[in-house]
Amino acid sequence: MAHRPPPVAHPNADDVLAALDPEQRAVAASPLGPMCVLAGAGTGKTRAITHRIAYGVLSGAYQPQRVLAVTFTARAAGELRTRLRELGVGGVQARTFHAAALRQLHYFWPQAIGGAAPEVVPSKAASVAEAAGRLRLRLDRTELRDLAAEIEWAKVGMLTPSTYAAHARSVGREPPGLDAVAMARVYAAYEEVKAERGVIDFEDVLLVLVGILAEHPQIARAVRDQYRHFVVDEYQDVSRLQQRLLDLWLGDRRDLCVVGDPAQTIYSFTGASPEFLLGFGARYPGAETVRLVRNYRSSPQVVALANLVLASPGGGRRSGAVVLQAQQPDGPAPRLVGYPDDAAEADGVARELADLIADGEEPSGMAVLFRTNSQSEAFEHALGEAGIPYLVRGGERFFARKEVREAIVLLRGAARGDDGSTPLTTLVRDLLVTAGWSREAPKAGATRERWESLNALAALADDLVATLPAARMRDLVIELDERAASAHAPTVQGVTLASLHAAKGLEWDTVILAGCSDGLIPITMAETPAEIEEERRLLYVGVTRARRRLTLTWAAARTTGARASRRPSRFLDQAAPVLGEGARSTPKSARRGRRAAATTPAVCRGCGATLGVAAERLAGRCANCPPTYDESVFEALREWRRGVAAEAGVPAYVVFTDATLTALAEQRPTSTAELIAIRGIGPAKLEQYGEAVLKVLGPN
Repeated sequence: MAHRPPPVAHPNADDVLAALDPEQRAVAASPLGPMCVLAGAGTGKTRAITHRIAYGVLSGAYQPQRVLAVTFTARAAGELRTRLRELGVGGVQARTFHAAALRQLHYFWPQAIGGAAPEVVPSKAASVAEAAGRLRLRLDRTELRDLAAEIEWAKVGMLTPSTYAAHARSVGREPPGLDAVAMARVYAAYEEVKAERGVIDFEDVLLVLVGILAEHPQIARAVRDQYRHFVVDEYQDVSRLQQRLLDLWLGDRRDLCVVGDPAQTIYSFTGASPEFLLGFGARYPGAETVRLVRNYRSSPQVVALANLVLASPGGGRRSGAVVLQAQQPDGPAPRLVGYPDDAAEADGVARELADLIADGEEPSGMAVLFRTNSQSEAFEHALGEAGIPYLVRGGERFFARKEVREAIVLLRGAARGDDGSTPLTTLVRDLLVTAGWSREAPKAGATRERWESLNALAALADDLVATLPAARMRDLVIELDERAASAHAPTVQGVTLASLHAAKGLEWDTVILAGCSDGLIPITMAETPAEIEEERRLLYVGVTRARRRLTLTWAAARTTGARASRRPSRFLDQAAPVLGEGARSTPKSARRGRRAAATTPAVCRGCGATLGVAAERLAGRCANCPPTYDESVFEALREWRRGVAAEAGVPAYVVFTDATLTALAEQRPTSTAELIAIRGIGPAKLEQYGEAVLKVLGPN
């Protein structure tokens, strides 16, 4: 093991508790038994759980090697290990669900199954493409990615190809471009492809380990002997599969602390569910529940807006969320700025950022957040034109960049000859100069991006020396290796561009929330009340990323000169007291009618029952009522579809699903505008089949 300098003095058990607020102290001071921590945004949940672990170890309640802290990202696991190290606690395992499961799978596979564990494929793309090909499906890259995501959803829900279709129908889930039966066939073919290749995917890691632990009691006992105490972060995002694995890890023990925020549940489309967090008390009678409500991240003005976003019309709270209490000094009031179109919005955002940078604000402390990745391009162009450095979160990973890899090779080589005669920060900068770094930052562009990467390495050396004054090059290399393993990149100067989903868990001094209009937030595809509420939570996540300065923007039209058909997001209606009357999605005169329409559910045209399943809403009729269409029209559509599918050499459902045919027969559209209003008919299918379908339907 590489040598490290002597550690700085660390707190004892009493010091650990003294550093916390009353709610955080309640989390840390009871390290044994079940506990549920409902942690609002910015309330110091990581601080609370690391101090809980540290107190447990320092007080003798825990043996560090018997603690497993589970996170959802490698970055979060790395941060947790770093904080524990700063508290003088080593030996605690902090891993993601998949990392912990993969480690156990490799260890126990020879004992349970024999031989070496199979390779885990990094991507489903190739196997999904082969599975689709076997079923004579011609799909592009985007469609294949959607099918891979649907398979992931099925697997984290512990669904098999034989159970997928019935469950998908029962919850109203519509697979991308296929009906449920066809999706089940793709899923089955995908499993066959993997079996033939002798590989497994990431979900299989958990599924196979669950099977081993359930079927081999001696292996389950070995795991339970190793790990006695568990902490699970972001518990609102666990899937059914992850919960099953956690149950098997625990056995009949109760030393489990879970931490989460139901108001930040934004991944239900991947199979995540807050039900386990909200139902923790029922699963563990007598469990202690602690609510962290003191927000240490954001100004009172930002906190007030966040609370308004989640407030219900009756004054209560949605999703079991806590009411945040601001602890920071006052900051500027959040603003809502409207623009005539998307291009003007991007230019306006660039101007605002340029003004802030001119006033001395650091670009790394700023972010532009948006609902979909496709919105990024306009902001990339506008910031590039303005000479503002930026980085796109989700792009090339820091440690995979060519200049970073080359620089680390230089640093690693220098570690062997570092005799301590030159200050580490000076030595690092001298080496980085040979890798292309300069003491003056170049202007924007590729050269600036490369410079920012290398400068981040120099800044990391500064931070290391501040923490460990005796640190040398070898220690910096160790720090870089640990960060690379946990995907914990150092700070890179540049404005962050990120989707709201990618921004989860991050924070900036200045946040600009772009595209705050109905159709984007909430996105058009969100239809059910549950889907719309998740969109509201997504906006809440965006708002709570801001420490001090928050601007919300929206554009009235998509393109220059187009009709101004957009309105601000409906989620801002209750924020009008803060953002002004212009934040309301509907003019005051029309508000009453819209409210009535928004609360009117879709009902069956036959019996008047509320329609909940997507296929029923598509047809406008519940499953118990007889069809109201002309059977001959439906049969004509089916015959037409059969001929088109045969000519193209594809299954019939690839042309249109049965649900779409039913909707066509029920609604009898007479124009392309009416056709495209039917779900299941997008622009591509309208262009390909629209004229022929209208001809089959004929006059009403």
